[in-house]
Amino acid sequence: MMRALWTSASGMNAQQKNLDTISNNLANVNTAGFKRVRAEFQDLLYQTLATPGSGTSNTTETPNGLQIGLGSKVVATNRLFDQGSLKNTNRSLDMAITGPGFFQVTLPDGNTGYTRDGSFTLDANGQIVNNQGYLLTPNITLPQEAKSVVIGTDGTVTVDIGEADPQNAGQIQLATFINPSGLKALGGNIYTETNSSGAAVVAVPGSPGTGEIQANFLESSNVDVAEEMINLIIGQRAFEVTSRSVRTADTVLGEITSLKR
Repeated sequence: MMRALWTSASGMNAQQKNLDTISNNLANVNTAGFKRVRAEFQDLLYQTLATPGSGTSNTTETPNGLQIGLGSKVVATNRLFDQGSLKNTNRSLDMAITGPGFFQVTLPDGNTGYTRDGSFTLDANGQIVNNQGYLLTPNITLPQEAKSVVIGTDGTVTVDIGEADPQNAGQIQLATFINPSGLKALGGNIYTETNSSGAAVVAVPGSPGTGEIQANFLESSNVDVAEEMINLIIGQRAFEVTSRSVRTADTVLGEITSLKR
């Protein structure tokens, strides 16, 4: 009976992590470029009381055996990088990526961070930065006399400074990964490279395997509120049912201990 208590406890712990994951998805429904996360479950060890195929007599063997599971656990959180919807902002420095790829920014420690959040602006020196002040990589500086900025689907940045022809101000590049789900989330819409994600492959937007840039747009979160609410209800009910197993096991233990009376 103690086995049932520990098994139920593992299920409750797993469902709590699942609910935490779903809650974080819902909390970021308005976060630009946010990618939803799914908790992945796995069953725990089994106590084998009779091995499948073990002999039951000199001429027969058990076809199924007897194994009792010891619960479940959350083994991974899988980030799903499906495309979010695009929202028109009419800001020339707002950019959305259609297809695979990440913007690159320079973190305070000098390392490169990666993001799908394309809400960029200018700092006091005319450099393109994100909302945290991290420089876009490669660094692009706009001249002070620029009257307008145009960003092409291939990442080319041109500015109008009042001359006959627009001036090229730089080239935005995108990074892709063989396993983007292996990136480490730092918060602030920033990811960093890991051994699991593989090395970044940097290319011009629109290159084979790399998405394009849509200026004046932002990519919305890919969280589906209806789907997450359904998952939340399922997780809540699973937690309740598992906790009921604890109460049932406790009731049976109470009946056993009362036999001495």
